Amino acid sequence: MIRLLADPLRAQIIALLADGPACTCHLVEDTGAKQPNISNHLRLLRDAGLVVAEPHGRFTYYRLVPEALETAAGHLTDLARRARARSDAPRKC
Repeated sequence: MIRLLADPLRAQIIALLADGPACTCHLVEDTGAKQPNISNHLRLLRDAGLVVAEPHGRFTYYRLVPEALETAAGHLTDLARRARARSDAPRKC
């Protein structure tokens, strides 16, 4: 998931979807990226469980899954806590 979010365009898409669901045409307009590129990134984000697609008439809107981000944030927080607790205890060689 970290690798997915490290891509600048995917991070921008996630930030835009944090403000509410949007269709591909909105994301193309907001990012300036080409439609096939946006669609490819949305597919990867859907496959990772970060966004869901919801049909609305002729359009498909994409919605962020906050629980997926919270799970990732919790994992990173746990790693930081472990690193902080063990920062002065190096392993013996």
